[in-house]
Amino acid sequence: MPSEPQPEGITEIGDNEGVIARFLILLLLLLALSAACGGDGDPSATDRPQAPQKPTLTAEPSESPDENGLGTWQTLAPMPTPRTEVAVAALHGLIYVIGGFEADGSPSAKVEVYNPATDTWSEAAPLPEARHHAAAVELGRRIFLIGGFATSFSDPQAGVWSYDPTDDSWSEEPPMNVARGAHAAVGSRGSVFVVGGVGVAATNLASIEMMNTRPISWDVSAHSFSLPRDHLAVAAVEASAGGDLLETLIYVVGGRLNLDYAQNVDRLESLHGSGALNVLLPAMPTARSGLAAAALEGRIYVFGGESPEGTFDENEAYDPASDTWKTMAPMPTARHGLGAAVVGDTIYVIGGGPEPGLSVTGANEAYTPPR
Repeated sequence: MPSEPQPEGITEIGDNEGVIARFLILLLLLLALSAACGGDGDPSATDRPQAPQKPTLTAEPSESPDENGLGTWQTLAPMPTPRTEVAVAALHGLIYVIGGFEADGSPSAKVEVYNPATDTWSEAAPLPEARHHAAAVELGRRIFLIGGFATSFSDPQAGVWSYDPTDDSWSEEPPMNVARGAHAAVGSRGSVFVVGGVGVAATNLASIEMMNTRPISWDVSAHSFSLPRDHLAVAAVEASAGGDLLETLIYVVGGRLNLDYAQNVDRLESLHGSGALNVLLPAMPTARSGLAAAALEGRIYVFGGESPEGTFDENEAYDPASDTWKTMAPMPTARHGLGAAVVGDTIYVIGGGPEPGLSVTGANEAYTPPR
């Protein structure tokens, strides 16, 4: 059959050719629309929510964490068993927290060990018997646990044990001449010096005992310090001149009279390494007891304490070179009955009670003095 005539200006094309032509026309229209809208070839792109761009930060020099020159504090892994009236000593880069009171008020034989390198705790062999208000000293690759109370404040002990980390064991050593608790002790140049505390008659002691290690024996010094007291602290600083060691000075600081924290003292005095008494020194700015002390880089730092009004967060430093005190950065956690030990350039302050009297904490805070 003859085809019908087409309108003028229209040319008949085959089916395939028509599809292709329509596709090309549509593509040209899309390209034109994209160019007009400034898109990327997808006309719906401007309609989708766009992810926010992260701002480019310009690095600013951080402020010094110790801009006032008072030192800095860091809060570390807490002690697993919160305790107060603990004895603390460092040995081979580890810190041993020994005895004390636990939360229920019972005397503890527990020994927990903190590793500053890993910020972790472990447990060591317990004491042969529970002790609180004892003193711990590192000397000759061992820790000596000296005196303390067995139960109440009426049974001070003269006994001494030493801890050997090689076999994780405690051994009994020759006892002191005088039983005492709530005393203080420090090791220096092959000897241990024990000062003050409460004796069997429930009265304060002014006596000084010295332990020699070859063999272990105890001598009572012919000298005594000026004010008998308990809950005091002690630290040792080596005095030198021209690179030569002259002597070790032992500084006795703070404390209370007759186990009464309403009778706190601010006294500071020094003893020669021979046990001879030196003159009184400038008083500590804040009278307090139940405190801890540590010596680092020739200065003595004194932490915490208690009074009837509450516990102290004070951190005060005595500089023997200038014979002056300075108030340093306060502790993050105020407490008493705590212990302090030095590892490297840092003082670790552990345990204690956040409230006066029986209270406990596992607080473990590290203080780095100003450089």
